Amino acid sequence: MKQKEILLFGATGQIGRNLIRKLTKNNYKIIAVTRNIHRAGYILKTQANPGYLELVELKNFNIAKLDELIKRCSICINLIGILFEKKQYSFKTIHTVLPDMLSKLANENNIEKFIHLSALGIEKALDSNYALSKIDGEKKVIKNFKNSIIIKPSIVYSVDDKFTTKFMSLLSALPVMPLYYKGLTKFCPIHVSDLVDILFEIIIGKNQNLVLECVGPEILTFREIIEKLLNSIDKKRLLFPLPLPLAKVSAKILQNLPKPLITEDQLKLLKYDNIKSNNYKTNNDLGLPAKKNFEDEINKYSYNWRTGGQYSLEKEVKK
Repeated sequence: MKQKEILLFGATGQIGRNLIRKLTKNNYKIIAVTRNIHRAGYILKTQANPGYLELVELKNFNIAKLDELIKRCSICINLIGILFEKKQYSFKTIHTVLPDMLSKLANENNIEKFIHLSALGIEKALDSNYALSKIDGEKKVIKNFKNSIIIKPSIVYSVDDKFTTKFMSLLSALPVMPLYYKGLTKFCPIHVSDLVDILFEIIIGKNQNLVLECVGPEILTFREIIEKLLNSIDKKRLLFPLPLPLAKVSAKILQNLPKPLITEDQLKLLKYDNIKSNNYKTNNDLGLPAKKNFEDEINKYSYNWRTGGQYSLEKEVKK
């Protein structure tokens, strides 16, 4: 059997950083792949116990280098994903081509496990390029690696996310918050620590040939999420259901920002509920329920967006 090293792609994201902490704490050696070792180093090196983390810089998908890395590991985990396309990286490249390449190499090297992070609620979103690229990536992985494990989480949130923190910033600055599709789209937000606990049990367990939907303990509409965020930062804002034609125009404009607030493709995704499909097992079916409540968790870091911050006059957040 290969040495118990875990090869991790997507190490600098919120899931990757938390997973590194969990794994190294439990004596797993991690090989973390990053595009910029100098920029990522100061972030990642603080996440791991000394001697348990090796950083490898890889600026492109060099097959020979990838093969060399996979030969060293017993488990390969791919967490890489993008929410909008960039000039150098398309959805197809990141969500389909890379998983295809990695899973083929994993199979050729006969490693123990290949774990791939996809997304929940994409099966019906066939008008979205993001969803299509994710679906194609799942198919490639399942075809290439017989005992692959596909993880499909709902929205993953924490103080390090790009979801709750972005909306808290917007809600702090804007007097009006537009609601797409009347804010009725449903989500099952899962805290990153709950997702990492699930991933850890998958890594140490005997699960194989598995597609797993990972959901939090509650179903919330987009409107309910925004309302909880507003309550947590102690702000009142007008929530305005934005007509679809105006939503499309705004998305077309906003997607041109360096870090888009919303894109046309994301607007299409918002039509579809982000909850369990009943087509696959969930973390609950495996006896791994998510425990963290959305409102309780965001209250732990929302002071960053409250007037006066953490040390303002103590005011209990409205329940």
